[in-house]
Amino acid sequence: MENALTPQPAGGAPLPPTANRLSDPMAQAKAMFSQPAIKRALPAILMVALLGVAAIAWMALSSPPQRILFANLSDGDKAAVAQSLDTAGIANSIDGSGTLTVGEDDYHKARMLLASQDLPKAAPGGYALLDQLPMGVSRAVEGERLRQARETELARSISEIDSVADARVHLATPESSVFVRDTAAPSASVIVRLEAGRALSDAQVRSIVNLVASSVPGMKPDSVTIVDQMGELLNKSGPGGEGESATDERIAFQQRIEDKYREQLAKLLTPLVGVGNFSAEVQADVNLDETQATRETIDPNAVVRAEQGSWASASPNQAPGGIPGALSNTVPPASTLEAPDAAADPAADPNADPALAGAAPAALPKASEEFSRAYDVGKEISVTRAMPGNIKRLSVAVLLRETEGARPRTKAEIDQITQLVRSAVGFDQARQDNVTVMSRPFSPDATTGTEPSWYEASWVPMVVRNVTALVIALLVLLLGVRPLAKALMKKREDAGSRPALGRDNVAALGGPQGAVGEDGQPQRPGVSIDMLENARSYDERVGLVKGFTRDNPTRAALAVRDMIQAENKQ
Repeated sequence: MENALTPQPAGGAPLPPTANRLSDPMAQAKAMFSQPAIKRALPAILMVALLGVAAIAWMALSSPPQRILFANLSDGDKAAVAQSLDTAGIANSIDGSGTLTVGEDDYHKARMLLASQDLPKAAPGGYALLDQLPMGVSRAVEGERLRQARETELARSISEIDSVADARVHLATPESSVFVRDTAAPSASVIVRLEAGRALSDAQVRSIVNLVASSVPGMKPDSVTIVDQMGELLNKSGPGGEGESATDERIAFQQRIEDKYREQLAKLLTPLVGVGNFSAEVQADVNLDETQATRETIDPNAVVRAEQGSWASASPNQAPGGIPGALSNTVPPASTLEAPDAAADPAADPNADPALAGAAPAALPKASEEFSRAYDVGKEISVTRAMPGNIKRLSVAVLLRETEGARPRTKAEIDQITQLVRSAVGFDQARQDNVTVMSRPFSPDATTGTEPSWYEASWVPMVVRNVTALVIALLVLLLGVRPLAKALMKKREDAGSRPALGRDNVAALGGPQGAVGEDGQPQRPGVSIDMLENARSYDERVGLVKGFTRDNPTRAALAVRDMIQAENKQ
């Protein structure tokens, strides 16, 4: 009985040794998958695997793209940041390189959350490095630490500017020298990493240049170089750069004036004709030349402020004097008297005073005169400086939209709008300003092309990700899981409705046909020993034994009893 119930290959050949079966992995795998239990469970295993693949695809496609939040953090900062994000319900992950990433939709929320909690607590930088200086360090080390602290503080200040993700600053500060000719000016280089899709304006670049130049003593703005993460030079230094910067500044000034006039026209025409029913352009010819004149004026009417001097007269009977000598004792020659002029003689004037008529004038000749005079001179200095920005000429063009099917605007209406436009821009005939207003139908492409397309909306990428993940999951369920489930259910139904294997194979094995019963149904034949010996496989033999036991329970019980007694006797 033991041999009958033990699986034997066809022909009665013995089984191969266990060692030979273990030495062939393929045969062992085939034998394992050929077992009935594995065959019955294989569709369920495949179904579970397909469900797992669908779930992985759903998670991979439905999750938003990841964005780097922090890189090169210490282990303590990683743990603190990850715990804070998990507490706030923000999904995060750490890759193999130690970079902490979050979803693109949660990036700014995570940055603000961590900033409010003062995370990450990185290694001390900036001027905090000076607190860790040990005592007795050399002057060179102290200078390098001071330069590093200044670089870190400047980088933090630049990172606070909008559109700048982070920045690095390198300062070149030469050693001071006692010789003036050997003194070198300091310089700096700045590299900024901008946010995705952002750019720095010219005003922001100039502010960074002035910030760095003002933070280092002796540094000029021309010595600062700014580069972005793509290697593009953002500022232009040197003489050519100054000229280009001045030109750009002038162009920007002209654009600001033109934009100011456009805003005034938009505020004026929008209530009158409606939004999108007009187009206005302004061309301003601005005088950007800067002139300066100095004038000095002196008052011709001079006034004597102070006078100092002396004069001496010669006496007719002058005693000898001077240095003793031959000439000092010589009597001077006799003087000669001349009659005075009638105009100067009072006696010759008939209208003169009689009291003065007999008096002779005492004419004393002047010997020497020496005077020093100071005058007050009026002086006026006038400096005139003309600032740039005067408008030399203004040209304004306004195009009004005519609606299809509506009444066209009359000349009187256009003239009224023209007067309004002139008043809004400050029309000046002396400057030869020009204002033109026209009314024409707009092109359909111009009116419809301004609206953004629906696929450019922010919600489209999220919907596409979710729909793609859903379609993949449905395809896996319909093309993979559903056929396997149907095959598994069909196999179970066939196994439940199929009769006993031993009874089905009686006729196939050449056994006797069953007789017909009283009800007209054929009776199944019994199982004989020859049928068991002629079975072609182990499954058929097991089925025949089951059929024999079911059809002859008494004989089966007797056979089992005989087997137990035989074993006890042994």
